[in-house]
Amino acid sequence: MPSSPSSSVGGDAVANRELWTQTNAKYTDGAADRAWAEEEISWGIFGVPDRELGVLGEVAGLDVVELGCGTAYFSAWLARRGARPVGVDVTPAQLATALRCQRRFGLEFPLVEADAAAVPLPDAGFDLALSEYGASLWCEPERWVAEAARLLRPGGRLVFLTNSVQAALCVPDEPGLAGDRLLRAQRAMYRQELLDGGVEFHPGHGDWIRILRAHGFVVDALHELYAPDGAADHPHYDVASAEWASRWPVEDLWVAHLAGHS
Repeated sequence: MPSSPSSSVGGDAVANRELWTQTNAKYTDGAADRAWAEEEISWGIFGVPDRELGVLGEVAGLDVVELGCGTAYFSAWLARRGARPVGVDVTPAQLATALRCQRRFGLEFPLVEADAAAVPLPDAGFDLALSEYGASLWCEPERWVAEAARLLRPGGRLVFLTNSVQAALCVPDEPGLAGDRLLRAQRAMYRQELLDGGVEFHPGHGDWIRILRAHGFVVDALHELYAPDGAADHPHYDVASAEWASRWPVEDLWVAHLAGHS
């Protein structure tokens, strides 16, 4: 069962928990079984295979914390490859779906109900911290990156994926897909209150580098992800069409390590 919730949840985390309770009922609970059943690790809304990017490498034997795990399918992929994941998420409904999938697929790993920026786990307990559209999009960057640094051992890696800067600037305020014009001011993008009540964070590349360095990280790579050839539009996430994402990067995948070892 998921652990007891952290008492420090508040502010934006409450708004995002309410949003993701609704999203889980509408989409992610129904999609979880399919995601858990996937045999290949992939990234983002268009499923770019990790084997093509070479980001994760060998994960067997690693202690992994997934910050903002949602239904924890990514942690499941890693567990099948011999990692020891812990999934952290602020939304009980998402964790209930993850627990259901654990039982169905015969995989067990800890699930912790907590704000990814205030995780009730000890210091320096993990080799890898990751987030695919979890903390990387929905938590205040200074706070969750600091928490990732606390949780990692020296030399531990941080891998996270979020919307690209281009996509964030080209998505209209009202519901709709990214277009071929800049529609938002980049200076105003750091914290975005959504029409449906959630709060997203879209730092620019310079902001991400500053934040990572401030918390002891060395940036190893930034992969700008495009839709693979033949990709179809995503049935739920309305960031960009496959055609748009074949022309401009739709996601940024960051790789860094905590200073102490290379």
